[in-house]
Amino acid sequence: MTTIYLIRHGQASFGAESYDQLSPNGELQAKLLGSYFDSILKEAPVVMAGSMQRHQQTAQLCLDECFPESELITNPAWNEFNHTQVFARYEPRFNQPELLKEDVAQHANPRAYLSKIFEGAIERWTGGDYHHEYEESWPDFKNRVESALQDLCDELAEKRPRYAVVFTSGGVISVAAGKILGLSPSKTFALNWAIANTSMTTLRLVGNEPQLLSLNEHHFIKANQPELLTWI
Repeated sequence: MTTIYLIRHGQASFGAESYDQLSPNGELQAKLLGSYFDSILKEAPVVMAGSMQRHQQTAQLCLDECFPESELITNPAWNEFNHTQVFARYEPRFNQPELLKEDVAQHANPRAYLSKIFEGAIERWTGGDYHHEYEESWPDFKNRVESALQDLCDELAEKRPRYAVVFTSGGVISVAAGKILGLSPSKTFALNWAIANTSMTTLRLVGNEPQLLSLNEHHFIKANQPELLTWI
């Protein structure tokens, strides 16, 4: 029976001109994940990643610690939605990521403030009235992720490896879990806000159907280097 690990990328560069690169903290998270995989995986997994830089960096740093000879399969179907555009359609000034970072930093409760902005932006994106304003609408993103998951499950059901690891993003993982659990968009993205960097969401393949075993496992960080734990 195949176990699938969906991995959120390491901490990226929030508020920078290019979010799509790991921070120094994110690099350490990826290496710690690799050390953990080295202790729990009994054979080399099938490895896949989105094409975003933060996915590729997390995958390579992780694999260097456990299975450096593994082939990394790149599939852009596992890429995150355009969060910069989703924020900017909600509040045009956030088209400049540094302005969002400034607003968050100045707030008395930065995480609560960012959560409020995120909820409002996601509600607008998923609500149905503005799909035409986005390069990738919510239905298109949802269909892309669900198709990527089913294609992976179909492929693994034929090959029957013991493990598969997919390096992706929080929004993608939330949609995959939401599909399995039958969640609404609002409940799906409530998960997204809680998914820690380099956390593991684990699926078990039964036939070619995924079952959710665990969500957002990050005990390997908390137990070893809790100062590395991040959600943004």
